[in-house]
Amino acid sequence: MAELDNPNVMSNLITFLSSLIQKVAESNDLNCGFQTQKISVFHGLTRPTIPIQSYLHRIYKYANCSPSCFIVAYVYLDRFAQRQPSLPINSFNVHRLLITSVMVAAKFMDDMYYNNAFYAKVGGISTTEMNFLEVDFLFGLGFHLNVNPKTFHTYYSYLQRQMMMMLQPPPPSTAPESSIESTLKVHLCFSDEESTSHQKEQLAV
Repeated sequence: MAELDNPNVMSNLITFLSSLIQKVAESNDLNCGFQTQKISVFHGLTRPTIPIQSYLHRIYKYANCSPSCFIVAYVYLDRFAQRQPSLPINSFNVHRLLITSVMVAAKFMDDMYYNNAFYAKVGGISTTEMNFLEVDFLFGLGFHLNVNPKTFHTYYSYLQRQMMMMLQPPPPSTAPESSIESTLKVHLCFSDEESTSHQKEQLAV
């Protein structure tokens, strides 16, 4: 999509996507005591100090992958969350999931891309760890990497709608809500076949 080539559009999209993912991670942090969660190779011993937004913008700045890769990475994260319900996205694994999903998307989408060692450096991890993360992510996805145009459009359109809602001031009759709670309260995820029966499910929550 041509508008993704606009740096301003991509900057806003990266900012919104990071906010969306942060809300999901924070929600799952709160739910960790109420649902079974496995520890995986994506989990760090501590929460990374770099904010999700800064981390995702760092990946965008240095990865030099096509803008579409970030939409595809978003699709991959959603697929991963649906296929691995015991590994919800949280503050301990979100950074590793982000760098891995973008790298896998770049390899699948782009003709030219950086190797694992470069992505490891961008992500602040070792090449060995990056290799392990890639393998686990691929198996977590069931190697389902293809994203057809309809799926791509569905996810991108959702992000566009939510960004527009954030930019528009609330109507006077709307009860006040803190921050962006109203727009990010529910993250819709979509089945891989775009079947409408699953469009009300919540990503990793």
